[in-house]
Amino acid sequence: MSRIASSRVLDVRFPTSLELDGSDAVNVDPDYSGAYLVLTTDAGDSGYGLVFTAGRGNEVVAAAIESVVALIPDSDVESLLDDLGAVSKALIHDSQFRWIGPEKGVAHMAAGAVLTALWDLKARRAGLPLWELIANLTPEEFVAAVDFSHLRDALTEDEALEILRRAEPGKAERIAELKASGYAAYTTSAGWLGYSDDKMVTLAKEAVAEGFDLIKLKVGGSVEDDVRRMKLAREAVGPEIKIAVDANQKWEVHEAAPWIKAIGDPDIYWIEEPTSPDDVLGHARIRREVAPIKIATGEAVQNRIIVKQLLQAEAIDVLQIDATRFAGPNENLANLLLAAKFGIPVCPHAGGVGLCELVVHFSFIDYAAVSASQDGRVIEYVDHLHEHFVDPVVVEGGRYQAPSAPGASGEMYEKSVERWTYPGGPGWVELFESGQFSR
Repeated sequence: MSRIASSRVLDVRFPTSLELDGSDAVNVDPDYSGAYLVLTTDAGDSGYGLVFTAGRGNEVVAAAIESVVALIPDSDVESLLDDLGAVSKALIHDSQFRWIGPEKGVAHMAAGAVLTALWDLKARRAGLPLWELIANLTPEEFVAAVDFSHLRDALTEDEALEILRRAEPGKAERIAELKASGYAAYTTSAGWLGYSDDKMVTLAKEAVAEGFDLIKLKVGGSVEDDVRRMKLAREAVGPEIKIAVDANQKWEVHEAAPWIKAIGDPDIYWIEEPTSPDDVLGHARIRREVAPIKIATGEAVQNRIIVKQLLQAEAIDVLQIDATRFAGPNENLANLLLAAKFGIPVCPHAGGVGLCELVVHFSFIDYAAVSASQDGRVIEYVDHLHEHFVDPVVVEGGRYQAPSAPGASGEMYEKSVERWTYPGGPGWVELFESGQFSR
């Protein structure tokens, strides 16, 4: 029997605002960051988790993760890993800590980092990538990992079991297919709002040459800029390439439809986050007003309960889950089941620090064990910061290749963590001394 012997939580930040990588109408100057957790057992093995932020406030999430680590049930590691559904409930429904949520915001994401680290440890011990570990769970084991509280008016345990059992035939073949052929990706790397027109056009053409058939542009700065950039992008990639747009919550509900119509491209593939992700009825109204253009939302949705409502209200056409906004793998399994129940495709949000690495596992789980479909499904890809990860994603020909290393893919190189720990890491010290950043 082993026990958790130590934990490290680090505030790791990268100066992406220097090149405006990640910039959009709301997040105008992000420094992609991760509150990074390492759980180590007295047997010498470790599990890794993180929460993505855009810079300031990363230290707040790191402090919350330390608080959640203290809530891990006092048990041997083997017992914890045997029932991560129970661990999830213990962390998320703690009678005192939940008050600063409940099930939302910093507290919720901090719990997710701890759960990701534990799932990572479980997958490492099994010698499997996380997606394959979970895909091979029995339907009963899968359901046991999910918290159905506040979901049962939309999805019961029995309905979830039915979904999973329906997907059992052909599972082995789908797992083999994923290993052989991967999963479709789309890219946002060309579309950051802070990029010049020339840079956007060049990167859009490069994306098509690399095999992507869907690119995404950030919108919402001004109508005039959006009209011009959409026209340039369409000329650059041609009529056969799909273009989605992302407003990052910028618009008021009544603004969204007139703005998107003013952009003037009838072939917009989807509109992402047209307004606040908490505004379920607003999304439903916008969806009615812009049909047949799709509405996609999810990266900043606070929990599975809002996901349930978005689906019940017929407010979205595409569910975009995020690997660190929700409370770890357990809650994202619930989201996959909800989407399958309502017949809505899951197209995860990625980018940031480690989000591509972490979230790819859930699309692979969805195809292998839940929806059994890749129709209308893609995973976002952003070509930033993968070099800092021990098991970085690989995208070839516009497709994510299957993660094969044991674990959840969130481990960072120690040299990267050391250099970019804020504010005392050598990388930051150099930037402060050069005057490019102020403390």
